[in-house]
Amino acid sequence: MFDTPIAAEPGHPSALTGLEGAAATHAALLAPRLSLSSCVRSYLVRSTLGVELSPQQRQNHFPASPYCCLMWLLQGGSNCIVRSGLPTFEVLPRLSFIGPHTGPSVSANPGPVHSFMVVLLPQAAQALTGIDLASLVNRVVPMDSVLDAAWLAMAQAVQHATDYDTRVQCIEAFLEPRWRAVCREVMPLAERQRYWVESLAMRAATSGMGRSLRQVERRIKDWAGLPLRDLRRLTRSEESFVETRDTFLSNPAGLSPSWADVAADGGYSDQSHLCRETRRVSGLSPNGLRRAVAEEESFWAYRIWG
Repeated sequence: MFDTPIAAEPGHPSALTGLEGAAATHAALLAPRLSLSSCVRSYLVRSTLGVELSPQQRQNHFPASPYCCLMWLLQGGSNCIVRSGLPTFEVLPRLSFIGPHTGPSVSANPGPVHSFMVVLLPQAAQALTGIDLASLVNRVVPMDSVLDAAWLAMAQAVQHATDYDTRVQCIEAFLEPRWRAVCREVMPLAERQRYWVESLAMRAATSGMGRSLRQVERRIKDWAGLPLRDLRRLTRSEESFVETRDTFLSNPAGLSPSWADVAADGGYSDQSHLCRETRRVSGLSPNGLRRAVAEEESFWAYRIWG
């Protein structure tokens, strides 16, 4: 149901995910090179060029997330209409820095759009840029308000590139030497990505002179923008969502999963705990989110995340 062929621009990936009846819309999740896997979570591609969509289909739903993003609006525009679960209206910059978000958000495209994003692990973004991430929680700001000239030159090169391969190469050629210079201090080589939150907590507890709980929590918030409790909650929600979605999609009968089993497997205290956390992260109940991911074009980001 979700695998659709693509009409590619040069360097476009060979497989994308979208809904039946919306096969001409494009959304892709691209992996970084191995040497940057502890810095770059992924690249996100979205294009609705040349496609007739309703205003609701031109919306983009995103969950709460600890990650930071650089976003390029290559063509078209985008307005934020929900920020952390609350109605708003913000015209998004063409080149944006997106901070961690503690609640779901929704953007709306007035017309066809072509966008490209690089998703960064927060402690990597902080180490590479020196940005105070705590000041950017639940915010989207112009890149030129927080990044230096070297970053902005890279961003302009990405904006003017003609294909995805060139965009990714441009970003990775920029990041590789910078990440190599700081990665040993930020994240040990042996760390596996799924454990980055717990590794961050351990690093905070064992570094510096002060090791009280308050000092450890302050260090974590300085490095990632969010407190440890929120990081653990969002990481657990992401892992449970991806596992449940993949199980559902592999089930030809399309049966609803046992939410009690999902809660137990994900480390939630009970099914009610899972439901509360799902609403906090996505704004929907587990069944509502499952239906939206399966049926609504605007939930494209949930379908391709993994």
